Amino acid sequence: MVAKKVKIAIIGAGMAGLTAANRLYTTSHDLFDLTVFEAGHRIGGRILTSDFAGDRIETGATWIHGIGGSPVYALATEQNLLEDSSCNWERMDGFPSDQLTIAEGGFMVDQDHIAGPISSLYRGLMDDARTGHATSPDGDPSVGVYLRRGFQQYQATRAPSADTGCRDDTWSLEALEESLFAMEECIERVCTSADNLSDLNLSAESEYIDFPGEHITIAKGYSRIVEHLASGLPPGTIRLGQRLRRVEWCSGDGTPTDGSSPVRLQFSDNTVVHADHVIVTVSLGVLKAEIGKESGKGNGIGIHFDPALPDFKREAIRRLGWGVVNKLFMEMETETEMESREAFPFLRMVFNQDPKDERMKRHASKIPWWIRKTGSICPIYSGSHVLLAWFVGKEATHLESLDDEEIIRGVHATLDAFLPTCGAKYAARCTGTETAMRRIRSVKRSRWATDPLFLGSYSYVSIGSSGDDLDLMAEPLPRGKDEVPRLQILFGGEATHRTHYSTTHGAYYSGIREADRLLQFYNVTSV
Repeated sequence: MVAKKVKIAIIGAGMAGLTAANRLYTTSHDLFDLTVFEAGHRIGGRILTSDFAGDRIETGATWIHGIGGSPVYALATEQNLLEDSSCNWERMDGFPSDQLTIAEGGFMVDQDHIAGPISSLYRGLMDDARTGHATSPDGDPSVGVYLRRGFQQYQATRAPSADTGCRDDTWSLEALEESLFAMEECIERVCTSADNLSDLNLSAESEYIDFPGEHITIAKGYSRIVEHLASGLPPGTIRLGQRLRRVEWCSGDGTPTDGSSPVRLQFSDNTVVHADHVIVTVSLGVLKAEIGKESGKGNGIGIHFDPALPDFKREAIRRLGWGVVNKLFMEMETETEMESREAFPFLRMVFNQDPKDERMKRHASKIPWWIRKTGSICPIYSGSHVLLAWFVGKEATHLESLDDEEIIRGVHATLDAFLPTCGAKYAARCTGTETAMRRIRSVKRSRWATDPLFLGSYSYVSIGSSGDDLDLMAEPLPRGKDEVPRLQILFGGEATHRTHYSTTHGAYYSGIREADRLLQFYNVTSV
């Protein structure tokens, strides 16, 4: 007689869910009856490789964040995904050596004497924060306040100078430094997904771990990583279009009185599935939606738990930060192949924080508010006619509501304010094609805020939260009267990893962790 297999349901076919499924199947496929339920009609979650204007782009996860020890780098190397001559891909290989820093109004900022020192100051402050050497001024736990105090100290102690290099004196040195520092802060918003750095917890920065080595993109596309993980599963394991609506579980000792499987899952098509264990890998945004609905503030999107998640889990979900990061890809119009190769630099944009003269006011009135916290516009690789800009928070969410023509008008107004005459150094690269290089033909943007399957991009540790909340997110349910987990509901995803949250490798590690938790529960030795 064949023993009954343990039924395991995995919710979500992103990095965490597919990693967990792959680990369980390859380690002990005879023990487990595995099914991966995916609400969407594709695998990958917040990993989504696409094509635009003849180039390969990433509308979701982009980087392998450090190659030293990264499991994603190891997978990409093993699968020969890092080199591909068949298609040009997003890699931003002009950064940072090929960049131009230009202030609103069109003058080039001196890199050695003005932009460079501000960048060095900013990097030093963040390095101190991430090594645990930063102190909170006046006990304030905010990254934003810490950075601003550091900047104020810099301005108070640096040698006085009146020369900014701006020929018409519309910029003072203090205003230019302020705007340069704000540009660095906007770039930090992209890294963290925090709409405002004043909501970012300073003490948690020292717990976040970066892998050493360069940050690279995947030539054959990030989606190939999850496709590889899925290919190791038997046909029929992944079920698409299965949106989970309700989870019924036993909050006591984990043993139903009728001897049935302890977890009952109901999907949007009214399909009911019973399971011994469920690994939930949905985004923190989806979990927040259900918590918000409980308090009367939700949007009706989420997963209902019956009984409700315990207080410690709900409070961790509430406290942790959850942000929106969107990418805008722009195809430039070009007349010749030579123009497409020479057309556009890596442009770092210094927006005036308080324009005072009439010319600056005219620029400010034409540039839409949703683009004024965008730190750069750059080709996705040297010579590409596809440009990229990043948007965060309110600006990212608003971007999703605009039609393409309004976006193009806003980009044109911005480029007209920053590249009106090209400037001496830049003129040599313009090759007389100024008009062609500044016109946008079409755009493509990600829409993570309004996608009901994600409701945002990635997590951060906010004020009032801590790394402890990330650990609480990872804790399985129910705890059990004897504090021994019964493992009915397990949790994976980037927002459940204390030191690698917000990353694909954090999601990968969480999938391994939850698979190993079940393997250990059944005394199976993992590979």
